[in-house]
Amino acid sequence: MPQSAEKVLDHAPLFREPEYTDMLARKKTEFECMPADAKVQEISDWTKSWEYREKNLARNALVVNPAKACQPLGAVFAAAGFEKTMSFVHGSQGCVAYYRSHLSRHFKEPSSAVSSSMTEDAAVFGGLNNMIDGLANTYSLYQPKMIAVSTTCMAEVIGDDLHSFIENSRKKNSIPEDFSVPFAHTPAFVGSHVDGYDNMMKGILESFWKGKTRAPGAQINIIPGFDGFVVGNNRELKRILELMGVDYKILSDAADQYDTPADGEFRMYDGGTRIEDIEPALNAKATISLQQWCTRKTLDYCQESGQDTASFHYPLGVGATDELLMKISELSGKEIPAEIEKERGRLIDAMADSQAHLHGKKYAIYGDPDFVYAMARFVMETGGEPTHCLATNGTAKWDEQMKELLASSPFGAKAQVWAGKDLWHLRSLLATEPTDFIIGSSYAKYLERDLGIPLIRLTFPIFDRHHHHRFPVWGYQGGLRVLTTLLDKVFDVLDRETINPGVTDFSYDLTR
Repeated sequence: MPQSAEKVLDHAPLFREPEYTDMLARKKTEFECMPADAKVQEISDWTKSWEYREKNLARNALVVNPAKACQPLGAVFAAAGFEKTMSFVHGSQGCVAYYRSHLSRHFKEPSSAVSSSMTEDAAVFGGLNNMIDGLANTYSLYQPKMIAVSTTCMAEVIGDDLHSFIENSRKKNSIPEDFSVPFAHTPAFVGSHVDGYDNMMKGILESFWKGKTRAPGAQINIIPGFDGFVVGNNRELKRILELMGVDYKILSDAADQYDTPADGEFRMYDGGTRIEDIEPALNAKATISLQQWCTRKTLDYCQESGQDTASFHYPLGVGATDELLMKISELSGKEIPAEIEKERGRLIDAMADSQAHLHGKKYAIYGDPDFVYAMARFVMETGGEPTHCLATNGTAKWDEQMKELLASSPFGAKAQVWAGKDLWHLRSLLATEPTDFIIGSSYAKYLERDLGIPLIRLTFPIFDRHHHHRFPVWGYQGGLRVLTTLLDKVFDVLDRETINPGVTDFSYDLTR
């Protein structure tokens, strides 16, 4: 065998060793009954045709590689942003393992969540006993300040009532009477992780605010939304707000939870919005959401509670950051300081410096609705063309918002919006109407390999690159980082296309 104490190989070279190449070849011919390579190539080529594209876009009974996750993932993420809060997912262990691994692989941090471990008997008779035992174990073993309960498909299909189950658990002394256990029903078979985030945020606020009398104050609540760049973005956001002198509170701040230091101390919990700050947040003057599509129900509840509300679409780039800062200034009465104005000018200067390299570049952009909106807007600010804008969890209303945005710039004139479509749809779109670049998550890696269109990783999840989430993409400083990321890929492509000296390489960029 190729592995030995003297020859330890990583998985990539390991499976190129003779033993494995022979095994895989026999597997293909003896067990998988694969057709001839020529036939495989013929079908592959056909699936890149306009004829197949029309069949593919007409598909409505099957989803292939959706650019979204399920509701409970968003609920777990929302709960992670509160101090010493343990997510308790009422359902099977396998589902919870997925949420934990998905978050851990992106952030390179442990992601704690527990399960009520429902099995076949609970599916028949209900999961009340699982809830009673599970809450007791969670409270005693992990010593949280709050347990946030969400659901998986199994619990939703059989109709388990979380409010009733939690109250029964209190009566059985699983948890103290005064211990906070907010909950949200998060059926995974509808919506997506952005809806799960919204449901859990509303559930947490409602559990602390319901029945309380509001005493209006000056504080501004800010809800970041589901964000794979939460570590860098929340810290950048706090830096800006503190420079402005704003009285604010971030509701669900997971920055420290997903960026714990390696100093010899294990932290199951770190940072987060303090539990004692949730109830007073009812008195805030306003609640601002940085991602509208993550917080529709939550903002409605805040408005019903008497607060002013405002929402944005992922504050990335010049115009989006301008709008956010002006709204914060308006609500808080604080001026935007000269230091931040200089940052704006520096970003615009950088964009002007690089305009010749970005002008006219065509992009396919996919991801969550707010991200696609923000990224398309920034691309147009650089003179680029967002040719395909796709959100699997996009709605008809999002489609309208996107078309209005694209119509506001000549660079959006040829753009197409694809709400509810998946990455297999995107493959057909790119095969027939190719772009210069794809902007999305790691899941487009195989589109890059199949179609030869370079991928720029700028949204959750990013599994095959490390530490992107530690740096901001929000605000003017974040815009500078995104600008640099786009340019690096542009220059990487240029280098590959001009690699032959005297034939394609006539560049003088390294002249002394």
